[in-house]
Amino acid sequence: MTRLFTRKEIEERNHKDNAAIIIDNVVYDVTRFLEDHPGGVEVLLDNAGKDASRCFRDVGHSEDAKLWRSEFKIGEVVKEEQWEIICQETETTQGRDELTLEGLLNVWLPPLAFAAVAIVAYIYLF
Repeated sequence: MTRLFTRKEIEERNHKDNAAIIIDNVVYDVTRFLEDHPGGVEVLLDNAGKDASRCFRDVGHSEDAKLWRSEFKIGEVVKEEQWEIICQETETTQGRDELTLEGLLNVWLPPLAFAAVAIVAYIYLF
């Protein structure tokens, strides 16, 4: 059975000897991960005792990091205090517009049109 925490309980876990964060209504005890966190101890301590969902997404963690965090899961936020989970585009879909035909046309059509006009003008004039 999953242990349930109130946000008040997590707020108290905000120091290096007892650090917990919330990501998408899931509670993680990151105390033993503080020294190993690639972003540094400060990042985790700054978010300890808080909901770090937005920060976690904004950093753009790898899929491995997203899977690895399950190792630190200790429970969930009680239903009454859960926040809506905001799904953002995943890193795998961000910036892919330029790989579509429409994206390629938007990026390359103006310079190619200019080059074609320049070639025709050059041939006509010389």
